[in-house]
Amino acid sequence: MPQQTSPPARVATRDPLAWAVALVALGAFAGCIALWRTGGGTIDVSWARELDLRLHFSFDGIGALYGLLATGIGAAVFAYATAYVPLHLDHQARPARDRWRFWPWMALFMLSMVGLATAQDLILLFVLFDVTAVCSYFLIAFDRQERASRLAALMALLVTGGGAVAMLIGAVILYADHGTFSIPELASLLRTQDEAGGIATGTTVAIGLIAAAALIKSAQVPLHFWLPRAMAAPTPVSAYLHSAAMVAAGVLVIGRVFQLVEVAPVVQDGMLAIGLLSIAVGGALSLTRDGFKQVLAYSTISQYGYVVMLYGIGGRDGATAAAFYVVAHAIAKSALFLTAGTVTMAAGCRRLSTVGGLARELPVLAVASALAAATLSALPLTIGFFKDELFFRAAAEHSTLLGVVSVLAAGLTFAYTWRFWGGIFLGERRVGGAADDAAAAAKPLAPVPALLTAPIAVLAVLAVLGGIVVGPFAELASDAAGATLGHDVQLQLAYHLDARETWMAALAWLLGGLLLATPKAWGPAARALSRAGERFGPSHVYELSLSAVNRWSDRLHDVEVRDLRSRVAAVLLPGGILVALGFAATPTAGVFQIGSIDGTDLLVVALLALVAIAAGVVAFTHQHIAIVLALAVVGLGLATVYALLGAPDVALVAMLVETVVTLVFLAIVAYAPRGERPSRRELAGVASEPQRRHTHSRRWRDPLIGVVAGAAAFLVIWGALSRPTPAERVVDELVRLTPAAHGRDVVTVILADFRGLDTMVEVTVIGVAVFGVIALLRRGRTW
Repeated sequence: MPQQTSPPARVATRDPLAWAVALVALGAFAGCIALWRTGGGTIDVSWARELDLRLHFSFDGIGALYGLLATGIGAAVFAYATAYVPLHLDHQARPARDRWRFWPWMALFMLSMVGLATAQDLILLFVLFDVTAVCSYFLIAFDRQERASRLAALMALLVTGGGAVAMLIGAVILYADHGTFSIPELASLLRTQDEAGGIATGTTVAIGLIAAAALIKSAQVPLHFWLPRAMAAPTPVSAYLHSAAMVAAGVLVIGRVFQLVEVAPVVQDGMLAIGLLSIAVGGALSLTRDGFKQVLAYSTISQYGYVVMLYGIGGRDGATAAAFYVVAHAIAKSALFLTAGTVTMAAGCRRLSTVGGLARELPVLAVASALAAATLSALPLTIGFFKDELFFRAAAEHSTLLGVVSVLAAGLTFAYTWRFWGGIFLGERRVGGAADDAAAAAKPLAPVPALLTAPIAVLAVLAVLGGIVVGPFAELASDAAGATLGHDVQLQLAYHLDARETWMAALAWLLGGLLLATPKAWGPAARALSRAGERFGPSHVYELSLSAVNRWSDRLHDVEVRDLRSRVAAVLLPGGILVALGFAATPTAGVFQIGSIDGTDLLVVALLALVAIAAGVVAFTHQHIAIVLALAVVGLGLATVYALLGAPDVALVAMLVETVVTLVFLAIVAYAPRGERPSRRELAGVASEPQRRHTHSRRWRDPLIGVVAGAAAFLVIWGALSRPTPAERVVDELVRLTPAAHGRDVVTVILADFRGLDTMVEVTVIGVAVFGVIALLRRGRTW
């Protein structure tokens, strides 16, 4: 969004679609509260019995916690977006209809997040996990005219999509070893195996893959770099997806499969290490960033590092602290993201270095965002105070060293949170310039619609209410922790001035204040870390890898589109290699039978030899008539083979097809323009150097591809023909089931019933192709 130089034009916010989505979110929030208070519910329906796939949803504690976050924070963000999106489109001179590319994806994301929170099946978890990735792709790329938005969306899709693939692989491994995708059943089986002597290495690997997918989704180090890039999205997207929804989906998955993680100590220890590393890296980089949303993005990496660390600690303390932390963080961070968007709209600035002293002109926003900052930095009388109390307790109970580290981490949180708020609202008044810039000091703010402030105020009030009346939030966290651990958990929270955790919190505030007051002491080291990460970090590796893949893709594209033979080669060579590898890896001892050649077999062999000779003529001759006649020999020879092998109907069809094709080819040759074709030597004389090199490369490339593809075809045919006929054939079962499908013709029943979905897809493809041809013809384009 370009910076404003004047107040924006008045833009109508009476968008029925936007308000409909916001009201749906509010209604869903009320429904989630009602379900939670009445004990929830379960849906369990089989949708692919042969694969043991079920639509199994359960609105338990985890479903309630993340469902309430997805719908409650969603309702606030959606209300904010009703005012933000029209202004955003107006600033970019885009049509109002572009909102149709925003609201449906936001609504689908909310629904998929609720489904993900309640899913009890690994495949269902994977599908919904992937749906959130697809939705986030389109939302991050909402400003598709900007290259940064497109690249950020692609990065988020590739990185989190790769994590989803890891989750699927882990789920398949668990199914292969234990025969179920059901998370509760797997938890019970693995617990029993662990008590009996430990789980297998393959199971540990599978659990590690699922945990890795969750950590990638939560933007944990080292695959955290996609989240700061995703800040190219509009502010409502960042506030929703990257504080309470998409990034939360990662720790949601950890909470859902935590009973699996508990039986794999190496995975749990890895989560503890990654969480600590993410806290440090995200916090340090947040202190070096100047952009509003960049500061918040790196702080999100750090904050979810807290949650991952708590799951790494495990047990009752870790699970309850993790659940409570997610709630407090979502409320505070979404309010701060929305604050960044409102300030950008009002001041036309996106960086801390270009604004300051806005508290007097935006008092309501300043107070509301201050309460959100107080929540994130765990000050008393906010819900955030209790999140750090639980964090300190879990860390100190685990070890003294971890307790010290937790205080340092909380001090880091205090520093980057108040650096963000103070940089915007405190200091000398300036908009769009340095502190000594007179024009910046006098530049007026644009009018701020009430809906760009009211949702932030509502979230701030909720944060304060949580700090005063903490009971409902503690109950919600208890229910979520109970679903995570598989047994009931009770959480009691209250203020205790003499408690160990209170003194740890006071020490963290003091440390955070020192960090704020001494930026010259730690600034060079933090900036050096940032530069090292940009030069050698995972983001750089990602860019190098993507560039390498693009180069290889371009080379393959150049080879593939050069001519028909290159395109055929691009299919035949990999196909032949894959067939050979599959054949080599398949046990074949005693599987195939090789008989003797006698009787009519000799005639079949002779005909096949004739077909092979004719095929060679087709490949090497340059005379049109010879090619047509050789093709006819190939077709008619194979038709004779079909007849000798007892398939006269196939032979008859082949004879008719070959006769018609031969006649058509002869007609084409007869009516083709006459003239002498240049010889190879003449063509070589006028060819360019790249063309000559390409022709030379074919001398060895084409025979090699022919040998590989021919060998693969031979292996396939030989394997099919030499395998003994099974006692039970599929065709017998199809014939038997034909009357049950109310049909008399088995072929018709196969196409319409047994392969009905396949046929529907084929018909759909043909229909799409027809519409494409019609569209091209209407435009006068026939190529």
